[in-house]
Amino acid sequence: MAFIKIKDLSYYYPETKTPALDKINLEIFEGQFVLVVGGSGSGKSSLVRVLSGLIPEFYGGTYKGKVYIDDREIKNMNWFEIVQKVGMVGQHPESQLVMNDVEQEVAFGMENIGLSNSLMKRRVMEIARGLGISNLLHSYIPELSSGQKQKVALASVLAMQPEILLLDEPTSQLDPVASEEILSIVKHLNEENGITIIMVEQRLERCFHLADRVIVMDKGKIVYDHDDPAEIARWGVKNNFPFIPPLPKLFAGVGYPEVPLTVKQGRQLLKSISSSGFYSDTRALSLQRQRAYKKEHNALIYGDENLVDIENLWFVYDNGNEALKNINIKVKSGDFAVILGENAAGKTTLLKIIAGLLKPGRGKVKVFNKDIRNTSVEELAGSVGYLSQNPNDYLSLPSVREELSFTLKNLGLSDNGRVEETLKKLQLTRYADVDPRDLSTGERQRVALASVLVAKPKLLLLDEPTRGLDYHLKRELGNILLQLQAEGTAVLLVTHDVEFAAEFARDVILMAEGTIIDTGSKYDVLTRSTFYSPQVNKLFYNIKDDVVILDEAEAVLNQLVKQKARKWVMKV
Repeated sequence: MAFIKIKDLSYYYPETKTPALDKINLEIFEGQFVLVVGGSGSGKSSLVRVLSGLIPEFYGGTYKGKVYIDDREIKNMNWFEIVQKVGMVGQHPESQLVMNDVEQEVAFGMENIGLSNSLMKRRVMEIARGLGISNLLHSYIPELSSGQKQKVALASVLAMQPEILLLDEPTSQLDPVASEEILSIVKHLNEENGITIIMVEQRLERCFHLADRVIVMDKGKIVYDHDDPAEIARWGVKNNFPFIPPLPKLFAGVGYPEVPLTVKQGRQLLKSISSSGFYSDTRALSLQRQRAYKKEHNALIYGDENLVDIENLWFVYDNGNEALKNINIKVKSGDFAVILGENAAGKTTLLKIIAGLLKPGRGKVKVFNKDIRNTSVEELAGSVGYLSQNPNDYLSLPSVREELSFTLKNLGLSDNGRVEETLKKLQLTRYADVDPRDLSTGERQRVALASVLVAKPKLLLLDEPTRGLDYHLKRELGNILLQLQAEGTAVLLVTHDVEFAAEFARDVILMAEGTIIDTGSKYDVLTRSTFYSPQVNKLFYNIKDDVVILDEAEAVLNQLVKQKARKWVMKV
């Protein structure tokens, strides 16, 4: 018997004419780990909101159909019953956190369902240790990093021990190490505790192999549903559906009959394909790519003048947290650097100082040859574009077009077609007259980015711009940034998305505990790493270490497959 059953479900958000969910029929059995994938605005988040009871009770709108949990229609269950059955962690942890203290937050839900003090203490201890937040239990939540807040939100839900766990992009704000921890815990809860997992995720390279069922959504409909993720990959490549992680996409893309889901499986396939001539055959191709990269690197240097010049920078917050320690960075026109690192490594703080939002403690910080200590945010605004982690901070007007026009007006710039050009560039033309707060998370992220790009800044500072974006939109964003780079704009981007950094950045800065651990080209920093390497680099580890980009991996794999085919023909 199905644990969750949805019959003929359709849903429209208030004042919208297009259904967010369109005639959904779905059965999910107890203990399944279901991964829901699809583009931004495809209906994924709406589906989990329905299962949590938030739709239509919280969001309103028009709702048709029936949803059953454990044979009971959800509309006939009260909130006390729902929260003990279903736990949900959304995309924005800030909206779920209601207490000031971490320990109080984790205990809050348990208090509301009347658990004993001894049981609450035990669960708080177990969950805090499991998620690695024991040292944060007495911390002030507003002072935590976004990733730490996400862990706290997950802890507060897991402490309730729900039978169904709904996760809407649970790793979107977590570094690769923390993401592995979270997903390992989620898989453990599924396998050892039998909790039914329904997870929406954009960074599929992290979780595609964990699911025992994948549901693909598009335009509010379920377009494909299969219990073999490898089959989903084949279907995706055949139908030009971009929401497939790099590793299975690589093998399915070259038409290989077997599609691995993990690096381990992929390396086993490589050994079966490769021959004794593998190393020498591919090394020449590797050297050619390295030379081409260095030539491009040199061609993109637009001059010797530094747009950003930081020497011996230190910064301490009022609470005594030493966020930056002896930072030294130079950024020139045409640079495209990504800053990677653990949560609370100081990445966001560094961007805020460059943008003029924070003043340095010690050291020299010059932006466009101006001492940041003596320069206001308004003086920098025309030349420096800054996009923070939360797109909602940028959205206050009734339409997308007005948001972009406001930026130009605020900076004293004339339109000259900039608004329409930017809307088209970020694929937002059809949303021009829509209230941005009615859009999906990924769509709002693009609107916020458009409100920054419309001013055509010479220095672009982006903090987690790929958060909430699907593979297709991330590629579009990457291409836009490459175009800006070619025009001389310097891009400095903070992200936890190693795959995005590998595909589009030229240089990588790796930070930890407020210091710069390493800096250099992506070929230097993103290779031979346990966590900060893209999937294809891990695949070719100790075989061909400088494969970083998916196109490079496809070229090498195609070469190997052809070599094997020729040898087979010769033997015959």
